[in-house]
Amino acid sequence: MLKIGAVMFFTTDSMRPAELAPVLEAHGFESLWVPEHTHIPSSRKTPYPAGGPLIRPYYDIMDPFLALGAAAAVTTRLRVGTGICLVTQRDPIVTAKMVSSLDQLSHGRFIFGIGNGWNQDEIENHGTVFATRNKLARERVEAMKAIWTEQEPEYHGEFVDFGPMQQWPKPHQAPHPPIIVGGAFPYGAQRAIRYGNGWIPLAQRLDAEGLGKVVGKFRQMAVEAGRDPASLPVSVFRAPADFDQLQYAAEIGIDRVTFSLPAEGRESLLPIIERWAELQQRLGA
Repeated sequence: MLKIGAVMFFTTDSMRPAELAPVLEAHGFESLWVPEHTHIPSSRKTPYPAGGPLIRPYYDIMDPFLALGAAAAVTTRLRVGTGICLVTQRDPIVTAKMVSSLDQLSHGRFIFGIGNGWNQDEIENHGTVFATRNKLARERVEAMKAIWTEQEPEYHGEFVDFGPMQQWPKPHQAPHPPIIVGGAFPYGAQRAIRYGNGWIPLAQRLDAEGLGKVVGKFRQMAVEAGRDPASLPVSVFRAPADFDQLQYAAEIGIDRVTFSLPAEGRESLLPIIERWAELQQRLGA
């Protein structure tokens, strides 16, 4: 059955997570996702992927773990996820602690959506070399998995290196929260297969020539890599409010779609939520 969630940039001017989350839960939605940008440098080596000037919520967005913690505290069923967490900009030991803490506080409702980032200036401000960020991200994910699953973990890589240590609490979910990897085909798909528990593709069209084509290739790649495609569910972010396209996504076995909410107040968001609640009812999701 197709799951439906919402993704939102929380800012000082938007509806707050503790106010929005119960509304989403009451309408039967599966999840709430929060993106991440620590800051936006004034310089710009890489263009905004959506084209045009960068929208202000990228500059104003709150920390995703704090926002999701507030959402989890006032709900009981709604899943909370980073959509996505920029692991190339975060210390893996600190991030492992944040993930496990939020998963414990939410009683196992956290989903760890991750990505490697597109803004070269932002990434480099964190001391990460842009050209090697993908290998750095893989090592950080592998190191966090060790921290979550081992009694006395250690990790020795090119970019991440630490000796035996102890860190608690471990996550509520075993062996750890699902790691859903974002990114375009084929490289994002390859990373999801290598160290993820799902994939968030960049899919502009939810039809046979768009989403259907890349998902088919992704599942074939998974089989060739020795992984069961069923263990790698696909989520589609910022899906259109179009019944036919959503129905097609459900027919090809997409696990989840999320709709985008603007960084605005309650009056602006409620009509969007109501419209998606109607679509959800029609889809039987």
